[in-house]
Amino acid sequence: MADSSSLRALRPHDDDRLFLTGRKLREGAELMFFSYRAFTRDPDRILSDRGYGRAHHRALHFIGRRPGISVAGLLDILGITKQSLARVLKPLVEDGLVDSVAGKKDRRQRLLTLTAEGHAFEGALSQAQRERLSRAFREAGPEAVAGFRAVMALMIDEDERDGILTMVHDAPDGPA
Repeated sequence: MADSSSLRALRPHDDDRLFLTGRKLREGAELMFFSYRAFTRDPDRILSDRGYGRAHHRALHFIGRRPGISVAGLLDILGITKQSLARVLKPLVEDGLVDSVAGKKDRRQRLLTLTAEGHAFEGALSQAQRERLSRAFREAGPEAVAGFRAVMALMIDEDERDGILTMVHDAPDGPA
């Protein structure tokens, strides 16, 4: 782990069995808030230049990771209404970032893929996030990364966890 004074405060203390105290849980929630704010800062700037928001980024991310995903599949992943997704997809399709084509077996089904421009845009959005994660993982070390992944997985609702972890693990690799 990096040796800055701010990170020293995160190292185990004399009795770290007190990790479930109200104070430690509040600290964890605040760290999650501030890390998410930092994690989304760079993409937010790029998105705002085009008049997009985080919902557009999430859609681009999952369409890019699952080329040919159906609208219904994307709705399941994002957990939003059809109306909300329509507001997100419409500008992405109109701006040439996403292709929406009818399914081969069921013409009513809409299948989504990123265009070349969509891949480039999504890559620009995700690059800073991958760099931030890479730097943090490298500095924290493999044991801390394993702990982080375990905590993130255990925060997913139990009835969804296995399906989500399988989906995340089985998604094709993108850029490193």
